[in-house]
Amino acid sequence: MANMKTKELRNLTKEELLGKERGLKEELFKLNAQRYTGQVEKPHSFSRVKKEIARINTLLNEKKGK
Repeated sequence: MANMKTKELRNLTKEELLGKERGLKEELFKLNAQRYTGQVEKPHSFSRVKKEIARINTLLNEKKGK
């Protein structure tokens, strides 16, 4: 999944953000499965995906407050 800037994420609706979050969580699940089988090619992907999920959660909380 492509890494999106915060400005781009702010323009998305709540449903789109939830969809992106779901996709990133699936990607993280697959990465963890690869970790336990010893097949991880890009270990830096873990931190990238986790940061992206956190970024989306922050925006969802901002939208909830409005």
